[in-house]
Amino acid sequence: MKKSFTHSALRAVILVAALSAAGVQAQSSRNLAPGFSNRPAGSKLVIVPADMELFSISAGGVSEPRADWTEAAQRHFLAGLISRREQMGANVVQLTERDLDELAEINNLHGAVAQSIFLHHMMGGINSLPTKNDRLDWSMGEAVNPLKAKTGADYALFTWIRDSYASNERKAAMLVMAVLGVGIAGGAQIGYASLVDLNTGRVVWFNDLRRAAGDLREAGPAGETLDALLKSFPAAR
Repeated sequence: MKKSFTHSALRAVILVAALSAAGVQAQSSRNLAPGFSNRPAGSKLVIVPADMELFSISAGGVSEPRADWTEAAQRHFLAGLISRREQMGANVVQLTERDLDELAEINNLHGAVAQSIFLHHMMGGINSLPTKNDRLDWSMGEAVNPLKAKTGADYALFTWIRDSYASNERKAAMLVMAVLGVGIAGGAQIGYASLVDLNTGRVVWFNDLRRAAGDLREAGPAGETLDALLKSFPAAR
């Protein structure tokens, strides 16, 4: 009896482990393009300045841009990326804001492609595109050629972020409405990150972030946002 119980328990543990591994693999494969797993050792990565904007939400729910918050967030975000050398790899180049002025259309294109990937692939369901067959199969095409020519990089990391925070007036309104049994939204953090093969234009890795938490205005919390957005980011091996 004891032996039978032990074998049954062992089989249960193995089954749970197998299901967990399958879940992790399925999630990982959902973030990766077919046939891609990691960047080749020695490949060059260019970090494109984040397409980022931070907002304050007024008492009435109007989102008001905050240039000072955005500027601070850009600094914290870039510093956090640079500090993640193990993730980014040894061969990394950064674009400056001046460089990006010449390549603004590429960043705009990434924003459109990233939102399409989120809607049709990451959310899926009724939004899925039958022709994609539930695969990460998106490309920025020849639009990335100028970025390849300028940097000589093999891959580019693009990020798109919109972050909002409830003002004191909004927080007060939220408390009043909560007493009345009505919930109104505060801030939200929305982000997309894409690794693009500059030789083909193909998006080979993608991750998204949508939550009512996080804060990019301070270095510490900004690092946590980066950890969440770059979860499963492909290493150079």
